[in-house]
Amino acid sequence: MLNKFISRLTAPGWAVALLWLTMLGVVPGCNSSSPAPSVVAPPTTPPPVAQPAPVLVSSSLIGEYTPAVLAARVADIPLVGALARYSVKVYRLTYTTQNTDGQAVTASGAVLVPVAPAAVPVISYQHGTLQPDEENRSPSYYSSRSEIWSAVSVLAATGYVVSAPDYLGYGASKALPHPYEHGASLASASADMLRATREFCEQQKINVNQKNFLLGYSEGGYATMALHQLLEENYAATLPVTASAPGAGAYHKSAFAKYILNSTEPLNFLSTYVWVLRTYDRVYQLNRPFSYYYQQPYATRLQANPFSAVPQQAAELFAPAFRQAVLTNSDPALSASLTANDVYDWQPRAPLALFHGTQDDYVPFFNSEDAYNAMRARGATKVELRPIQGGTHFSAAPVYTLQAYAFISQF
Repeated sequence: MLNKFISRLTAPGWAVALLWLTMLGVVPGCNSSSPAPSVVAPPTTPPPVAQPAPVLVSSSLIGEYTPAVLAARVADIPLVGALARYSVKVYRLTYTTQNTDGQAVTASGAVLVPVAPAAVPVISYQHGTLQPDEENRSPSYYSSRSEIWSAVSVLAATGYVVSAPDYLGYGASKALPHPYEHGASLASASADMLRATREFCEQQKINVNQKNFLLGYSEGGYATMALHQLLEENYAATLPVTASAPGAGAYHKSAFAKYILNSTEPLNFLSTYVWVLRTYDRVYQLNRPFSYYYQQPYATRLQANPFSAVPQQAAELFAPAFRQAVLTNSDPALSASLTANDVYDWQPRAPLALFHGTQDDYVPFFNSEDAYNAMRARGATKVELRPIQGGTHFSAAPVYTLQAYAFISQF
């Protein structure tokens, strides 16, 4: 999905590059010079705060890349390449996180470190959908086909440490099935990678400040939203969110399911939705036969090969009983699995900008619109909806990349 476009930003990015260039006039990441307020010591010493167990397992250097090398990777947008100020060192980390069943597993990711003289912020960058045969596009390989190879590396060279989780099912955990669009494990794997990144920076004496930014598009946008919620609920003191900019995520899972099952138009993403259903059936132990979800011959074909071709018409693919269950909420366990992955209806405290193409034919625009409306209704005052006019899921990706960077550079 996004990885096809981040690696080669095209002409629509030019106008946005000017915006980004303007907004990046101030070098990000310097610590405030304001004096700390005086604090009166309490009469007794409070008990020590329990520190979470370390998660970093190992680190290895992949390589170091100069600003000129990084700029050459975005040669079609010279204004962006010109922003690369520092060399970047790229490392592969392994760390401990939890699988969907709560068991501890070893996962991996990449960390991009600018060779900068001052303290810099950290970005957690969540990548988009990777098919099983795209394993080498996951961040820890740092291949030329990965999302973090080009524009994200240039972003690091402007003065950000970038933490890029592989997610479960890729890299060090590739023997596991990837829990596609499962909010809780995407969030926890990303949060633990962010923890590992900060542990690594402390270990290597890399100077980072307390700012944490969150970015990601498509599945990465969904993961970013889930991560933002998790960090504010469980890590507000240790990993505070400075700002986040999720793009084109399927945040309203329960409504998205009804949208699909109601559709009479061709839908070119049904093969990935089969993956979503397979993940939820496994993670929530629904244990339904393939014939519960799909009509023949697709039930048999998908049981033999979960990534086999499927039709674009929902009525042709899905079993009538399954369609009825989704539309009427008559299957409580199934409905609960969908609502458990809704991440649109909560109240963020940190600034959050929702980017989405208005003509997205892969993840409909209503996902971001519903999130914006629900968050505002809950009293969120720092949430923004940033429509990318006329953008499809793919054409909006490079525009998102530049506009999201411009957004976080304000903080």
